Amino acid sequence: MTPHPAHLELETWNPPENAEAASQPDGRVDARGANWSGCALGSADLSGAKLCRTDLRGTDLSGSNLEDADLRLARYDTSTRWPDGFDPCGCGAVGPGARLSGVFLNSTDLRGMDLRGAVLMGTYLSGADLSGAVLDGVRLAGADLRRTVMRGASCVGTRFGNAQLDFADLRGAQLQDAQLDSVESIRGADFSAAVGLESIRAQLLGREAHELDCWNPLTRSTTRESLSEDSVGSAMN
Repeated sequence: MTPHPAHLELETWNPPENAEAASQPDGRVDARGANWSGCALGSADLSGAKLCRTDLRGTDLSGSNLEDADLRLARYDTSTRWPDGFDPCGCGAVGPGARLSGVFLNSTDLRGMDLRGAVLMGTYLSGADLSGAVLDGVRLAGADLRRTVMRGASCVGTRFGNAQLDFADLRGAQLQDAQLDSVESIRGADFSAAVGLESIRAQLLGREAHELDCWNPLTRSTTRESLSEDSVGSAMN
């Protein structure tokens, strides 16, 4: 039987996430999900490259050609170096200052990400893991944060607006000056050991009973219990 022309040679196939920053083969680069953090790419030709979900934190891309590269959900930080004139905030990548309003980031791994200055209004973040992320001053109005994990996240001055926080895990989060007064729902959310709730705790405890007495099966607590002063300093599971 004649093999199909598009036959995949599994013995020699290298998955995109294993693609190395150096020694790329001729043709368009496919490095989806690869870890290129801290790499210096010199004058790499990445035109039309598939760089979705690639870790570019600390990567030097200043001499690279990124024309028509797909950078959706690629991760960058303040030490990432970009070509002159390139706008990382508007290319679909995730990092400081990223403009991601209305973007689907459901169940995305964003642990430890620096998202300061990002615009996340109406962003779909349900089920995303933002543990330890820095969201200081970020606008989250209208965002879907249902079942989002924000354990230990820094949310100083974060504007939650009318976001949905059902079953969100905010244990140990830094919430000083965070605007939570107009969130749509906190049903089943867990605020155990969160810091900075003193000025808004009474207001949150004044919400409807069906929100406050909802049991969170993951954290094994109700929202009301997590907002009690006794929960401050409690250990996170």
